Amino acid sequence: QVQLVESGGGLVQAGGSLRLSCVASSIIFGSHAMGWFRQAPGKERDLVATIESDGSAHHVDSVKGRFTISRDNAKSTVYLQMNNLKPGDTAVYYCAARRFGSWNNEPYWGQGTQVTVSS
Repeated sequence: QVQLVESGGGLVQAGGSLRLSCVASSIIFGSHAMGWFRQAPGKERDLVATIESDGSAHHVDSVKGRFTISRDNAKSTVYLQMNNLKPGDTAVYYCAARRFGSWNNEPYWGQGTQVTVSS
């Protein structure tokens, strides 16, 4: 059974930093693109960043220059370094593993970790 376990969330003041981690098990980690998504209260789950098996990364415009996705295939772990956090970044952050080569397919999901940014 595939498991994605996130950690690193918490409460931080605006301008602060957090580093999220997601450890994967029961998948061939190096074969999967990985991603971070977030869902704020009352809103849909949105893409934050993705990273391919070769390390090429994509970040949505709202986090460019502040967030960085990375991966360590030897540790089956994907990271999200979040700097200069803003109250608008408050959300539950989910790790995801892409399935069958497209994010249009339902990915594997982690359980989520709460990030709260106070003003």
